[in-house]
Amino acid sequence: MCSPFMSYLKKPLFWAFLIIFIAFPNIRAQKPNFLIVIADDLNKDSLPCYGNKDAITPNIDRLAKEGMVFENAFTTTAMCAPTRTQLYTGLFPFKSGAYPNHSRVKEGVTSIVHDLKELGYRVGLNGKSHVKPMKSFPFERLGKGNFSAKKIKEFVHRSKDQPFCLVLASHSPHVPWKSGDASQFSAESLTIPEYWIDTPEVRSALTRYYGEVNDLDRELGECLKIVNQAGFEKNTVVIFTTEQGSQMPGCKWTCYESGLNLGLLIKWPNVTKPGRRSDAWVHHIDLRPTLVDIVGGVNRVGLDGKSFLPVLKGETDKHRTVTYGAHTQMGAIGSPKNGYPVRSIRKGNYKLILNLNEKVEYSNALTTNDNESYWKSWLEASSSGDPRSSFLVQRYLNRPAIEFYNLALDPHELNNLASNALYSEIISDLKHSLNKWMISQGDLGMESELRAKSRK
Repeated sequence: MCSPFMSYLKKPLFWAFLIIFIAFPNIRAQKPNFLIVIADDLNKDSLPCYGNKDAITPNIDRLAKEGMVFENAFTTTAMCAPTRTQLYTGLFPFKSGAYPNHSRVKEGVTSIVHDLKELGYRVGLNGKSHVKPMKSFPFERLGKGNFSAKKIKEFVHRSKDQPFCLVLASHSPHVPWKSGDASQFSAESLTIPEYWIDTPEVRSALTRYYGEVNDLDRELGECLKIVNQAGFEKNTVVIFTTEQGSQMPGCKWTCYESGLNLGLLIKWPNVTKPGRRSDAWVHHIDLRPTLVDIVGGVNRVGLDGKSFLPVLKGETDKHRTVTYGAHTQMGAIGSPKNGYPVRSIRKGNYKLILNLNEKVEYSNALTTNDNESYWKSWLEASSSGDPRSSFLVQRYLNRPAIEFYNLALDPHELNNLASNALYSEIISDLKHSLNKWMISQGDLGMESELRAKSRK
């Protein structure tokens, strides 16, 4: 009696499929492409998919509807170079060595570029680099730093068989806000977040800022069009992240949520459920191991990040339970003489912030060189005697040693509860956990701040 398998061997169709399977290996194990788009200084709450009513971002909106929206994505440092380094290396800033701005990683640190190349990918970068040295980030550089649809198209269309990872690291909406069309926005009708002072100068600056956000959306749209026209839409994982908050006061260069809590959208055709919003806590350092996991690779030992592939597949809505913040001001433009180190920890809705050099007045590129002219309007509003304006200015410039917030009641961190006895036990627990993490990372607090220039 003929077995079922032997009967298959007699069928011509079986042999036809077997020949195709052997001759075209990409059919049997086609790895997905990756398109990673990184905004530069973009507040999460500046996007319509996160509730903004003013910005115009049709391509980002479409991506949110077609992919997964993460409500709780984080970075540890709200500053450009350390954030990008976290994303590429899967390491927290002190472990990689790139904890100040414009800094380099330690000798021997590798990145997702190495992983994907070893897995057969070509890995290209168009736009802003802001990481070093090159041997730790051996991207194929597509152009000289500016957005180039031509270079991107050449890269994407180069091969139908070899998978690619393309990183578009946009310069928008980083200051100066000159790209895009600011005339699309009426300054008078804009909604001003409650943690900013509402002045005519702020409203005028926001029209230029939203113009750049719109131009960022255009760049994303052009990339998606190139990928789709090449026939890769159904096999490309699209990742969009806001990098960190804008340079508006209380966002970038801080450990407040508007600096560290990111926008993150991921579309993986036939895997992520369209329009799903995930509450899972994920981190930039988790992207490297997640990408390797997606293509079936083995992650390197020693990474701080961990794969959230089960979240993408819809198998769970849990990942991390705690996030940390670490800001280094030393060496950045406009820094106080001895810097301004800030550390933070968040567990659930409780957030602790330690300002390790709180006796000096905080300063940065915005307070010392206000090219957008709105910081001066904050100071004028404060000096006029308006209590709320004075509070917001002092919150930025003269911070206490300890800040503690209940984010469920105070999402914008405006009511410091550090002296409230009801929270003393929670604060003590958070301090202990934060100190334990700092020790594990080799973070010496003020001492590390003073050494920051050695990492340049």
